[in-house]
Amino acid sequence: MVTAAQEAVAYRAGLNSSTVKPELRPAAFASQFDTTLPQQGASASSVIGNLIATASKGLQGHASPRFFGYVCGGSMPVGAAADFLVTSWGQNAASSWESPSAAVIEQTVCQWCLELLGLPLESGVGIVSGATVANTQGIIAARDTLLKRQGWDVYENGLFGAPDVPVFIGDAAHSAPMAGIRYAGLGLGRATRLAADDQGRILIDALRAALATCKNPPLVILQAGQINTGAFDPFAEAIPLIHEAGGWVHVDGAFGLWAHAVPELRDRLAGVDRADSWAVDLHKWLNAPYDAGLCIVRDRADLVSAMSARGDYLPEIGETWEPSESTLELSRRARGIPSYAIIKHLGAKGVRAMIAHHCALATYLADRLAAEADITIMNDVVLNQVAIACETDEKTTTVLKRIQEKALVYPSHGVWLGRQIIRVSIINHATDYADIDILIDEILETSRGV
Repeated sequence: MVTAAQEAVAYRAGLNSSTVKPELRPAAFASQFDTTLPQQGASASSVIGNLIATASKGLQGHASPRFFGYVCGGSMPVGAAADFLVTSWGQNAASSWESPSAAVIEQTVCQWCLELLGLPLESGVGIVSGATVANTQGIIAARDTLLKRQGWDVYENGLFGAPDVPVFIGDAAHSAPMAGIRYAGLGLGRATRLAADDQGRILIDALRAALATCKNPPLVILQAGQINTGAFDPFAEAIPLIHEAGGWVHVDGAFGLWAHAVPELRDRLAGVDRADSWAVDLHKWLNAPYDAGLCIVRDRADLVSAMSARGDYLPEIGETWEPSESTLELSRRARGIPSYAIIKHLGAKGVRAMIAHHCALATYLADRLAAEADITIMNDVVLNQVAIACETDEKTTTVLKRIQEKALVYPSHGVWLGRQIIRVSIINHATDYADIDILIDEILETSRGV
């Protein structure tokens, strides 16, 4: 453990000076990695030493302040340290009786996050692995509740012969809630896609027309933070319409919901707190280590009814809410503890300042690049996402490829409004103006050289 801890510290210390891409990609890495099943064991120290030496060639610089490829936080050091403790403690966080420390700490972080996010404090919260599972759980809770309102018990009867649940989702939605629709058995092909504007926001007229066709209460999935533009669906207008139709509103807020924690950004997603359920990642803007997210449901009873699967052998304690009643898992690590450590370390003011800082960096980046004649900023910068395009798709693709090969910085590919883009996500706790200046220099120099 000492060797692993020392290596972890050294790795994190070198993030500012190392390249951001893996030295080897999958095929090349696999050829150097011994995949033969060992017949004889080896010493723990040799296993750890070999793992360090071998794995280092295939590590992506996700934790680097110059990694802009995806909307993933940089695993803040205090959270990584707490995560090391979580692994060492080896607690099953699903039971408050068996792991009281884990349960109480996780309950605390749930309440803190509700306060930070400005959501109803009585909501039910499940700590899950990320936004895909959080979206899935929220959609399952919505499905069960909407069917219950029509006199159908999913628990007893399943979905065969169940009343219809109309599902509406925006044309520019992320794949995570789409996966949730599939996993909940609602059928992605049966979902109606709602037209969106040039920022990815659903059009109210399209929503109103879709709701007018509903014979049964619908599930409508809205978005806080479009993956290319950072845009928000018009919650203040949309949610009352959906509720008037007897529907359930689920919000995919994987990273964008965090903007509701910042007073000066809150008006950009006004009304989001009136939804029925929300999905949000902790390993995104809170910069917790992978894997951590929250499924939040306004009525905790709806979440527990959909998720609880308590075995007869588990003790009935009645002293507190059980973590296992809010997630699909009966066994899991105490993944909420690193987020507790991060919030304790930063405080609410620190969390809000970090989010606001990243948004300011995105505006700075867009303003600098927009001054270049051959570069177009493809989105209104309302959050931390910047979509960048050169004069042609071919040039955009070439510029991105060269930047990624050099790997001093690492933005990613995207497609927006039919054009190839260089997508920049600014969300690492350590990213500052100097890192953005390096990114700007790389984009401008590479673009001018193509």
